[in-house]
Amino acid sequence: MTDTAWIDAALTSARPQAIGALLRYFRDLDTAEEAFQNACLRALKSWPQNGPPRDPAAWLIMVGRNAAIDEVRRNRKQEPLPDDEAISDLDDAEDEVAERLDGSHYRDDILRLLFICCHKELPATQQIALALRVVSGLTVKQIARAFLVGEAAMEQRITRAKARVAQASVPFETPGAVERSERLTAVAAMIYLIFNEGYSASGETADLRMPLSEEAIRLARLLLRLFPGEPEIMGLTALLLLQHARSSARYDADGALILLEDQDRSLWKPTLIAEGLALIDKAMRHRRSGPYQIQAAIAALHARAATPDDTDWTQIDLLYGALEVVQPSPVVTLNRAVAVSKARGPAAALDMIEPLANRLSNYFYFFGVRGALLMQLDRHEEARIAFDRAIALAHSSTEAAHIRMQIDRLKRDSAKESANDGAGMHGAPQRS
Repeated sequence: MTDTAWIDAALTSARPQAIGALLRYFRDLDTAEEAFQNACLRALKSWPQNGPPRDPAAWLIMVGRNAAIDEVRRNRKQEPLPDDEAISDLDDAEDEVAERLDGSHYRDDILRLLFICCHKELPATQQIALALRVVSGLTVKQIARAFLVGEAAMEQRITRAKARVAQASVPFETPGAVERSERLTAVAAMIYLIFNEGYSASGETADLRMPLSEEAIRLARLLLRLFPGEPEIMGLTALLLLQHARSSARYDADGALILLEDQDRSLWKPTLIAEGLALIDKAMRHRRSGPYQIQAAIAALHARAATPDDTDWTQIDLLYGALEVVQPSPVVTLNRAVAVSKARGPAAALDMIEPLANRLSNYFYFFGVRGALLMQLDRHEEARIAFDRAIALAHSSTEAAHIRMQIDRLKRDSAKESANDGAGMHGAPQRS
């Protein structure tokens, strides 16, 4: 096997389990990460010739553990020998580690790792950044993009977070019920960002980053088992399921993005949709609304619509209005404007987003939405300028192609309207 893409995907998927277990053994973040990296290097040499192991995570844990122990032994050669009693206990200690590996629960390891990264000693921004780096293995560049900050600033944030974990002597055990509740918000936010990193991948990276979305769903389900009565965790899990259910229909064979209204809904995954709908219905019965529940309710309205024309845009507008109250953000208002354009027309939507121009001056989707609204209002020159700005801000060729696709669609619609107007005027020239 010469193509190493499958190795990258396997390493990405196994990372949280492996790092979590290695952290349990060595109780030091840097040691656990270094052990995992050494195991990855061994995998890149071994797996292409021997094929993937039956359990990649277990293979990486064992190889990483052994590499780290060898490194400790090499360092100890420079130190005086311990007494005979300590030496005689060494084999028993290693046997205990091996037994813990055989009987370990990877999900518990991951949860423990999540809570360590989201420890109360760390500010919320450092908690999420550290977890994204350590748990999911995202690059600093990817994390910086998620936070809309520079790479250097994000690198410093992660470095400071690691230093604070070390200085705080964080216990490497799963915390009790009270402390878990305190850290739940940060952990949920981190899982949501991991999902979005996978969900927003496009083109040739989509398949490789898909495990991130699936891992986020798995972690959300794990949190839900720990907090079965928490409606916001129900909402988070429902939101991820309903979004992921559309993954097979979001891109065509060439990797181009397919808009929601153009997707083949027969490709949506009914089992995920059913699970998501059941969860959000259950969450809403608690009558303790939160941002994840509201977003899940919006996704549920899309999922319940058999066709695009069946979408209840008025209700979606109202839900976005509720989201603006509990989680005010210019991006939320921008998303609401899309629903407003469907329910009340493009002019009302444009009036809503114009005040956002300064705050979203470097946001790709703002100019994409603005251009689409202007095109619908036949303000073609302004629309062209907005679309050009959107293309300039695009992070990938897929995003740029998405804008061009909107331009082509709106041009076709405009041409049809022009043709109809021309026919009504008995042969008057069509507009370009």
